[in-house]
Amino acid sequence: MIDNNESHAARPAGPGPGAGTAAPAADEPFLTRAAWARILPFGTYILFMVIGDLLERMGMSRADLRWLYPVQAGAVVALLAVFWRQYDELHRFGLRLSHTLVAMVVGIIVLVLWVNLTLPWMTLGSSPGYDPRTHGEIDWLMVTLRIAGAALVVPVMEELFWRSFMMRWVEHANFRLVDPARIGFKAFVIPCVLFGFEHTLWLAGIVAGVAYGVLYMRHRNLWSPILAHAVTNGLLGVWVVYTGGWQFW
Repeated sequence: MIDNNESHAARPAGPGPGAGTAAPAADEPFLTRAAWARILPFGTYILFMVIGDLLERMGMSRADLRWLYPVQAGAVVALLAVFWRQYDELHRFGLRLSHTLVAMVVGIIVLVLWVNLTLPWMTLGSSPGYDPRTHGEIDWLMVTLRIAGAALVVPVMEELFWRSFMMRWVEHANFRLVDPARIGFKAFVIPCVLFGFEHTLWLAGIVAGVAYGVLYMRHRNLWSPILAHAVTNGLLGVWVVYTGGWQFW
């Protein structure tokens, strides 16, 4: 599914002035406000993961740390709201019905692969995951918060960072002018690999990164990988609760 087109010069993504991208001015910051608007929500999410790990090492139980997740998701939502004006590509859904259906099917395929690419060499360490049970009984509030965060918050945050920013920024520093269809091979591969190694299931993560990246390039609309990602995460949550496979969370 990877588009192996050679790298092209950055062009405007959608309506905009003329083809081509001017070189950044000498006094232009390394990372613009638009870049930080995509980096900070992702960075905040990762920071909470680090905090949770540190608290666990300090002796706090995983049961007590479960409430850190809604705080984590809430902090990301707050940042997304603060920077919403910077996400011009999300202000209009604009997906055709055929693209919507394709994105949903891709999300389901990624889910099936995700729960099957679990051999030892396909993983980085192990994780007990997120267990919403209290005294053996499922806490449905915890389940609801976890699925809502995974299906509604994480896809927006991660796709803004990995696809909207990283894929285009590797292609050209002035990433907002890069047409997703013009992303070259290197700019496609690097974020996919990094996205994979962000997860314990690194191979499944790379596969997901490839799938979401191809959707972004083909449909030229960030809502396409967001929708696919949301379908994957939402159905994964249902599957985890049904099977008790908490390690996938």
